[in-house]
Amino acid sequence: MTTSTRAATTPAVLVLEDGRTFGGRAYGAVGETFGEAVFSTGMTGYQETLTDPSYHRQVVVMTAPHVGNTGVNDEDSESSRIWVAGYVVRDPARVPSNWRSQRSLDDELTAQGVVGISGIDTRALTRHLRERGAMRVGIFSGNALADEGTLIARVRQAPEMTGADLSSEVATEQAYVVPAIGEKRFTVAALDLGIKGMTPRRMAERGIEVHVLPATATVEDVYAIAPDGVFLSNGPGDPATADLTVIQAVLERGTPLFGICFGNQLLGRALGFGTYKLKYGHRGINQPVQDRTTGKVEVTAHNHGFAVDAPLDRVSDTPYGRAEVSHVCLNDQVVEGLRLLDRPAFSVQYHPEAAAGPHDAAYLFDRFTQLMEAQRA
Repeated sequence: MTTSTRAATTPAVLVLEDGRTFGGRAYGAVGETFGEAVFSTGMTGYQETLTDPSYHRQVVVMTAPHVGNTGVNDEDSESSRIWVAGYVVRDPARVPSNWRSQRSLDDELTAQGVVGISGIDTRALTRHLRERGAMRVGIFSGNALADEGTLIARVRQAPEMTGADLSSEVATEQAYVVPAIGEKRFTVAALDLGIKGMTPRRMAERGIEVHVLPATATVEDVYAIAPDGVFLSNGPGDPATADLTVIQAVLERGTPLFGICFGNQLLGRALGFGTYKLKYGHRGINQPVQDRTTGKVEVTAHNHGFAVDAPLDRVSDTPYGRAEVSHVCLNDQVVEGLRLLDRPAFSVQYHPEAAAGPHDAAYLFDRFTQLMEAQRA
């Protein structure tokens, strides 16, 4: 009997901080884990989700009932490891079936020590999180099982996501360069706050040499490479904990700036807007967003639990000139993008690199190159 087969017959329980529990079977590693319970609505792209550093310290509940049938390969990971704190599925595939598959998802979770649970009613759990909001959770299996009161108490002792400073825990420690594909047109300094591998690749495809810098990079580090533009990546944690010094310096100098996800929240805070925690966030590759500058609607990839608090109905005055909300979520009117009108800076709350996800937002990288071209002219 293989390790994954043994795990599939091992009892497991998921325990929420409000006391609700779900019994199931171990999936992946056997043991215990803690994090913030969130749900992802994507039907595909689970390998990219698992390896997205933005999911650090989160237990991801998959709303799609059947997960794992395309297995895992060595090409589609967005970082060097799985970052989710735990994984929750209803009906895991028994045998992967895809020509690119090299091993099963269950085996990959086990190999990387990711504790998960299967066989639970993920629809009921998702509805619970929509009604009560994202909350702390624990998954326990094997020797970690104990009486319900003890497990609930342990979940309530776990750290909350509000106030968590996590970017430095997932970012690169050493700067590295992703060379331009074809003729080099621009140099960009990308602050790694939890960057995905596909993001610098999308820029490289447009002739950009990308210098990926640690989250702790200073203003001097950024300008040492003489960048034509600065990029702020996605990442985990509470944006209220971040140091805005570099962003403010970039805005002061008028260097073209593009931010996504966590980077959008940091730009918002640098402009003087607040941020707040969403009740249950947006996660998945099927979120509708309207680009208010063109009126077009995009289907986009999301992973965020915080949002920018900026007015939708007017242009705002900021220390760096006028700013407006450029994109908005059509499900709940959450701010999905910002644009400065007097300086070359913009951001979006979602992931335009399409890994996994639709390609509707690829034009944003072109918009960034246009800003850099205009700055040179």
